[in-house]
Amino acid sequence: MNPNGDLVPRGALFDLDGTLINSEPRSLATWSRLLDMHNVPHETATLHRFMGRRGPDVVAENPALFPGVTWDVILAEIQEIGKDPDLPPVVHLPESVEFVRRLHASDVPFGLVTSAGRDWAEHALTILGMRELFKGVVAAGDVTAGKPDPEGYLAGADILGHAPEYIVVFEDSPAGIEAARRAGMRTVGITTTHERSALRDADLIVDHLTEVDWPHITPRA
Repeated sequence: MNPNGDLVPRGALFDLDGTLINSEPRSLATWSRLLDMHNVPHETATLHRFMGRRGPDVVAENPALFPGVTWDVILAEIQEIGKDPDLPPVVHLPESVEFVRRLHASDVPFGLVTSAGRDWAEHALTILGMRELFKGVVAAGDVTAGKPDPEGYLAGADILGHAPEYIVVFEDSPAGIEAARRAGMRTVGITTTHERSALRDADLIVDHLTEVDWPHITPRA
């Protein structure tokens, strides 16, 4: 316990897209092109439904988007669109990498909980030069219910070997923050992809993870 009586964090769980890297512009452009291919009119709000969540979950909740089209077909079309060199690039977030390395130097255990597939998650951590630092990865296929369900973060807690109240989650999306809070964890929202107002349920909101003064993260009242 710290002098203020708060539980001192013992571990951390990170989202991937929008938290350690920023591939969201590329993802949103991909979904936009896919909807255009199917002649489905859409607004920015429609595209934002996919942010921080597993694609199949969003499609299942919104059957009018791709009526009569199976997820296998949608996935194949996404993969084909992804070959287009004109899509926005994936951007690394150096402040996030610096923060992760700071935690590692302080012997703080951490893992990854992502709505992305395992292949992409492993590849992203590898190109960031940090795969060996993470105790484990919980990817889209490892859970039966994706964010905002807490299943993924509870699985991450098992990997770290700490109770949820001792874990801090770093997220860029409202769905991810909701998942972490439902798991009983403290949350830090990073404004890579959303305005601060959208992240208001986080315990702390920052523009860059280097602003975080670990382990001084006080839970919301």
